[in-house]
Amino acid sequence: MSFDGGYDYRPRPRRRGKSDDPRFRREWSGPGPDKRDPELLGSLLPQVVRKNGWTRKVADASVFGRWEAIVGPEIAGHCRPEQLEHGELLVVAESTAWATQLRLFSRQIHAKLAAALGPSVVKRLKIVGPKQPTRSYGPRRVRFNGSRDTF
Repeated sequence: MSFDGGYDYRPRPRRRGKSDDPRFRREWSGPGPDKRDPELLGSLLPQVVRKNGWTRKVADASVFGRWEAIVGPEIAGHCRPEQLEHGELLVVAESTAWATQLRLFSRQIHAKLAAALGPSVVKRLKIVGPKQPTRSYGPRRVRFNGSRDTF
């Protein structure tokens, strides 16, 4: 303390310890961005996908996740992607009429898929109607050719 009753501003003697050792010296970042700040998961995910070789699997899965955004809500409301194997996408329509309509627009649908995902993800479209119920009941059945309308 000084004689006038105020605070003595002389620096205190420093002790030698961990804070003087460069291995333990802390760097304070302050209010700005720093290399030690946490990163967003969205910015790290593409690096992890590339590093692990999952690029093809992610592209294949994005067909199913982004179906409505790629083909539009009108088409997506009447069909759904079922399976993607070796570049062939199986699309199941809600009715045979919609399956026929989608086959007419298959070039435009394929162009939209190629623009959104790349040309190598979906190479071929296979559009089918809904699965019909079978008329075979029980363990024994008679096999016959011809239409089922002629009884």
